[in-house]
Amino acid sequence: MSGRNNEGLWSWQQSENNNRMIAAQNGKTVNGPGEKHIRLAYFGSSCFRLTTPSGLTLMIDPWRNPPWGGWDWYLYNFPVCEVDVGLSTHAHFDHDNLHSLHSSVLLDRLIGRFEFADVVVNGFADKHVSDSTHNKYDWAGLTQKLTPMETKPPNNWRSFDNSILVIETAGLRILHWGDNRPNPPREIWDAIGKIDIALLPIDGSEHVLSYQQIDAIRSKLMPHITIPHHYFVWNITHRASCLLPPDAWMENQRNAKFTEKGEVTFQVDEVKSEKDLALCFGNEVAFIPEDELKNWSE
Repeated sequence: MSGRNNEGLWSWQQSENNNRMIAAQNGKTVNGPGEKHIRLAYFGSSCFRLTTPSGLTLMIDPWRNPPWGGWDWYLYNFPVCEVDVGLSTHAHFDHDNLHSLHSSVLLDRLIGRFEFADVVVNGFADKHVSDSTHNKYDWAGLTQKLTPMETKPPNNWRSFDNSILVIETAGLRILHWGDNRPNPPREIWDAIGKIDIALLPIDGSEHVLSYQQIDAIRSKLMPHITIPHHYFVWNITHRASCLLPPDAWMENQRNAKFTEKGEVTFQVDEVKSEKDLALCFGNEVAFIPEDELKNWSE
């Protein structure tokens, strides 16, 4: 156990400071997109950076390779990022790389309410998917057979808990599902309410949610815009991940669109005017993968 005790955050070595947060705390803007606008940037896997109207930045679910070694999910390390707030939905390597962020605030598996400047984040405690019989590889079944880990609720290990995050800013309600099970209890649905932008794990292998489960979740949340994540990106995700692109799901949506770049700006009234839009970043990300591959190889 001594080795584990020596691991941990390295924030004490970071040259950044709280200056942006002090400014935001005093009601000042910090290079934001302006009133009634937000920016959303995709970093591959399940990771997004949200920028509020005032300029506060929140990074959700940064990824890393499996800590046990032997095989990788990603072709290189997560890019160096400075953000104001880092959040993680659950304790799996492809979501929990908070310690790599240059960040003033870290919210790991938030349960409850965080409020600062022009953002409110609510975390709802629930459970990770533990039934993947719909998946082409049934990874949950393999985990149950090949490891001592308890994955099924209610007595699952910590890594099979999940916090659903709902972020409120600019009059929008943005949900990050993480890897939550498709059937949380009624009180979770009641607490979440209606959503404007839903970030849902959607890929061609149906790794987390089946297409039918996605339909059921969308019918409850009634989002104006649904954005896939947790899918294969050709120059970021390793083939050993067994993930697939979300293209097949996108092709079956009546109102579907791919972004042209890795970061988009949303205007509130435009979001609320959309009806069942499926908006996908595809292979577009908000950093240059080739640069990270070079850094990793060095």
